Amino acid sequence: MANNTGKKKSSTASKNTNLEMIGLESGKKPPQATEIEEAVLGALLLEPNAITEVMDVLTPECFYNEANRKIFQAICTLASSHRPIDIFTVTEELKKVNDLEICGGPYYLSQLSMRIGAAAHLDYHAKILVQKYIQRELINISYQVQKNSFDDSMPVDDLLDNTQQSIFNLADRNMRRETRSVREVITDTIENIMANQNRTDGLSGVPSGYTGIDTVTLGWQASDLIIIAARPSMGKTAFVLTMARNMTVDHKVPVAFFSIEMSSEQLVKRLMISETGLAPEKIKGGRKLQEYELAQMQTRLAALTEAPLYIDDTPSLGINEFRSKARRLVASAGIKLIIIDYLQLMSGPSELRGMREQEVAAISRSLKATAKELNVPIIALSQLSRAVETRGGNKRPQLSDLRESGAIEQDADIVMFIHRPDYYGLDEDPSQAGLAEIIIAKHRNGEVKDVQMRFRKSEVKFVDITDSSLISGPELSQDGATRESILNNGSLDNVYDFENSIS
Repeated sequence: MANNTGKKKSSTASKNTNLEMIGLESGKKPPQATEIEEAVLGALLLEPNAITEVMDVLTPECFYNEANRKIFQAICTLASSHRPIDIFTVTEELKKVNDLEICGGPYYLSQLSMRIGAAAHLDYHAKILVQKYIQRELINISYQVQKNSFDDSMPVDDLLDNTQQSIFNLADRNMRRETRSVREVITDTIENIMANQNRTDGLSGVPSGYTGIDTVTLGWQASDLIIIAARPSMGKTAFVLTMARNMTVDHKVPVAFFSIEMSSEQLVKRLMISETGLAPEKIKGGRKLQEYELAQMQTRLAALTEAPLYIDDTPSLGINEFRSKARRLVASAGIKLIIIDYLQLMSGPSELRGMREQEVAAISRSLKATAKELNVPIIALSQLSRAVETRGGNKRPQLSDLRESGAIEQDADIVMFIHRPDYYGLDEDPSQAGLAEIIIAKHRNGEVKDVQMRFRKSEVKFVDITDSSLISGPELSQDGATRESILNNGSLDNVYDFENSIS
């Protein structure tokens, strides 16, 4: 215990030394409010029960003056052990840890008790001390960034990650949620219910565009973390990409898509295949497009080009970088849902590198915290372990198959699996080709259920089981040659301006 205390003292002293040095260089004093520190301590000595008002707001680090910091620590120690707080008990506590003389002795404590006549405005004074503390921490962080930036041995990625982590930790420290009465919560809840009364879709959350899933979930709910898991090549990306298309094109819901596995161009080509009905090899550039096909592309992509879909394809996206980008997108573009493809490709805190299970657990916790902070649903794709492949029978996935961390199941509000029997050759009935099961294995606020859907491989998309519509491709003439479909009867004058129309 003594060693740990020593380390803390050394760390605090080092920070103050840095601040003093930076202050001398800039010709300014570090942010502080020592008179308010004394007023707060005086109020706590005068009104011992007042500690409950500030204990969840202040920490010893919020006090700049070393003596004031140690006195507040002594008061916190007494409060934690439910002992009375006054000049005499605080004096004894300081004696016990050999800090009394450093703090100015009993005389300084008696002076503090005369600094204020009552505990009035204690909460306001505490907020000022927190503000000054945050200012000092920002100075320390910037100093450390400058120092590390001159060190060529430190990788730039680590430098950025450490800086972002420090800033986010400080921001979280400042973003306290006040305790609310049940009356306030009920009032807000009723307002939310009344707002939903005007909806015609019968949902309370963000529509997915899949009728079967929306029936179970009532839409993706704000602050939820949704995990969609499957084995590789099962159609995870196709599932969420079709969903993103449905939400942004059909429902005009702004969506952010963080693609760590595929480039933005690859994603868009997939969307174009689904949207236009053209052969994949033509979209990918392997075969030449005919004039009517160019016209078909222009016509059918018109709505997609106007869709509020935002794609970020940063490779090896760090969790801190994700949080920063997500905050900006929600603030600037009004994003209502975030998709991540996929969770295991994200980078966690640098100190957990090499400890994969802990790193994935940290990523999962951070995603849930971000969803709650931004009040938007976050959908994260996840890989399943090979246990599914080795299992006999119908090879239906289960919660224990979630790869690398049980924390994913714990943190998620909804866990869904994609299961396609024909992928494993389990279904020999041609009429059942493409049949897919969306297994809702965990639903914190609703029922668990299997939803049947259909996967159209040629269009690279999922549709509701009741959806019988197909994109009309080029019609065939009697001699087997392709001819223009009815969608392409218009003029082809603007076909070659297609690139300009989507830029």
